[in-house]
Amino acid sequence: MTSPLGIDAFLATLELEQTGEGRYRAGNIATGGAVIFGGQLLGQSILAALKHEPDKYVKTIQTIFARGGSMDHDVEIAVDVMHSGRAFASSTVTISQGERLCCRSLVLLTSHEPDLIRHGDPMPEAGKPEDATPGGHAEGIWEVRVVGGLDVADPDTVAPPELNVWTRFVGAPDDPDIGQALLAFATDGFLIGTAMLPHEGVGQSQAHVSLSTGVVGHTLTFHEPVNAGDWMLLCNRSPYAGHGRAYGAANVYTQDGALVASFVQDDMIRAAPGGKAGKL
Repeated sequence: MTSPLGIDAFLATLELEQTGEGRYRAGNIATGGAVIFGGQLLGQSILAALKHEPDKYVKTIQTIFARGGSMDHDVEIAVDVMHSGRAFASSTVTISQGERLCCRSLVLLTSHEPDLIRHGDPMPEAGKPEDATPGGHAEGIWEVRVVGGLDVADPDTVAPPELNVWTRFVGAPDDPDIGQALLAFATDGFLIGTAMLPHEGVGQSQAHVSLSTGVVGHTLTFHEPVNAGDWMLLCNRSPYAGHGRAYGAANVYTQDGALVASFVQDDMIRAAPGGKAGKL
């Protein structure tokens, strides 16, 4: 069902038990939330799609989170292959628990091809991971360090809607498929807090207390292979928030400055029924 936080538990969650043609079952990892963490579902969706295209890698995954999943029950994963070609392939991946549909993803896969052209945005100045402030997951295998020490949980923190975060999964194998899955896990965790930063009286500690928050849409594109055991810098920015929603975008860099992935996210941030929100 659920596993405690640790690299073996992360990897166990990514082991998909086949239950039929294009059908799988997997467990959950306990990250402290009341529902399944969306990053887990992203990682499982990536590995499910890769099972049907082992010679390719995931280029882009576009996910809509329809309902929260229960930590008490395994997830059921269904892969429907839409297209399988020489250069590209695509699948629809649906994760559910019984009759409850949790999320659905469109996954685009691609073969490896040589460069015709190449460029990438440079990494911003972020210092070294060891100089950044340990974040909420620093004591576990999923290690997080926040550049500049911004505390997105504190409602009194006020700053521009930008958050640079170093992250890695200590002990993760240097496997390209696992690397994509674990990076996907990490990308789900920071853009809501980033959107809250400019607003006095609003912080992530209020989530699920006086604020209703959640990721509703997530699109992640991989540019290069990643090793999730190495430090990666997530440069998060939220250019817009309003109408109970927020939008964020981010680039992911290796410690030596290579741009390896980018993602965008649509989030819900609104006052909880009967709760008191700050200045949204």
